[in-house]
Amino acid sequence: MPAVAQQTPAAATGRVGRPNEGHGRRLTAAFEALDAFPALAESRSRLLRVVGEVPAPTGKIVEAVESDVALVAAVLRIANRVPSSRRGKVADTREAVELLGAEQVEAIAHRLQTFDFFEHSPGWSTTPERFRLHAVATQAAAHRVARVLGVDGGSDGLLAAAVVHDIGKLVLVQAYPAYPDQIHGDARTPGERVRREQRELGVDHAVVGGVLARRWGLPGTLATTIERHHQEEADGQAAIIRLADMLAHYGQGDPIDRNELLAAGAALGLTPEDLRALMYEFPYCNDGNGSARRHADPCPLSRRELDVLRKLAEGKVYKQIAGELDLSTSTVRTHLHNTYAKLGAADRAQAVLTATSRGWI
Repeated sequence: MPAVAQQTPAAATGRVGRPNEGHGRRLTAAFEALDAFPALAESRSRLLRVVGEVPAPTGKIVEAVESDVALVAAVLRIANRVPSSRRGKVADTREAVELLGAEQVEAIAHRLQTFDFFEHSPGWSTTPERFRLHAVATQAAAHRVARVLGVDGGSDGLLAAAVVHDIGKLVLVQAYPAYPDQIHGDARTPGERVRREQRELGVDHAVVGGVLARRWGLPGTLATTIERHHQEEADGQAAIIRLADMLAHYGQGDPIDRNELLAAGAALGLTPEDLRALMYEFPYCNDGNGSARRHADPCPLSRRELDVLRKLAEGKVYKQIAGELDLSTSTVRTHLHNTYAKLGAADRAQAVLTATSRGWI
């Protein structure tokens, strides 16, 4: 676990409690305050409606949970406290929901505090909603990046990590009233703000978020992804979320550094042309038509069936697909026959449309 510096930041001295109150003590108190971080009232209401359905649809429950930072954090925390025969800790929202079951998820939702834009929420103001909006945007961007890279964005907790990637900012909001406005000053881009945090506080929100994740008992892989998502040398999920965070800021009209964006893309093997397409398409990720929206339903297709279907979606014929995947034409035909049956599709066009709309290809 990264060490948290013990000096008192000059920019924050005297703004909370006693003037000589240490940096570590402020953060500890803030960590404790995050135990009561509220969910948006509407997010909780929608989750409660879904878990009340009979039978409760797991996919819809996962989507409802992932609409809110507080819901994801609460469900993952409880899931990692439940004795289970599963190996390792739970980092994925779907796995957490399956482990807990609808009734326990419902109980968690009932226990959570909530806030509403139109009502006064002591201690938080509009902070929860600002973070929720950016979290959901970052998840949509991470899902899109994962699809471009051809990786399974729904596995190993990538999309859950995208929702909670900025929980360290919530800690700093509680620890220092000067955060973020006075701490960030005239810093405009995500990278500039992180460097300003390091200079003014001796620590940045990503590292603090990783500490909080470990304090909550979340998997080390998830904590590492959170604490590394602004590092230039980030790889794997942290690299995807680093790029997704920039795309989310771009989609929300915030400034981003073009060189840092290019570097983040290059770290994932993406070209400037790939980034141009992502930047163009991102504002449409949540336009309601389902074309790029993340769906939590598990894909019924095998990896090889998905490979074949992706080639089919590119307009390839059986012989081309067979050559590119080193398969026989009859094997390609068998994979597609199985795919149509699993998707309930009458032909290739319907199969491609179904898989695309569900975010599987």
